[in-house]
Amino acid sequence: GAGIVSTDGLKPYVVKKRGHVCDIFDSQTLSTLKGHSAIGHTRYSTTGANTSENLQPIWMKCSLGWLGLAHNGNLVNTEKLQKELEEAGSIFQSTTDTEVIVHLMARSGEKDPEKALIAALRRVEGAYSLLVLTEDKFIAVRDPRGFRPLVLGRLNGKSVFASETTAFDLMGATYEREVKPGEMIVIDFKNGFET
Repeated sequence: GAGIVSTDGLKPYVVKKRGHVCDIFDSQTLSTLKGHSAIGHTRYSTTGANTSENLQPIWMKCSLGWLGLAHNGNLVNTEKLQKELEEAGSIFQSTTDTEVIVHLMARSGEKDPEKALIAALRRVEGAYSLLVLTEDKFIAVRDPRGFRPLVLGRLNGKSVFASETTAFDLMGATYEREVKPGEMIVIDFKNGFET
């Protein structure tokens, strides 16, 4: 399956379906994804069942506002964290390790999405590259050991991210560099790019 979450700065637009990417995203479906920023994900089941609930990007509304999260990787302490979160009142909608990150962010007590993400990532163990989209920010982060790939490129003067440079070739983007292990890149839609 695959999914895309986009934003126009006011609200999210979401398409997630099971099947092949070319069958999911026809021109009519893509026209429903409004806005200036988006994250997408193609799911190859490694953690959690192959169900619609496990499709990414995961998106939800919480104390941080709404956020979408796409995750490439595997967390090894998911079971422990999920049990702890459920005992504290979290309700899980999927069986993926990705949802644990979203719940940790929401329960972090932080008011800023990147601070909430940092707090959440201090608790997880494993390999990950993440893309997070909120109403006013785009965040890309790679695990401290750099186990999962994440690359930065440019397309029409804008930053783009992917797991593989071949994605840049397909869309005509220019490769700039790898996101460094442990690096977080924040693109604030009003204030610009920082790492």
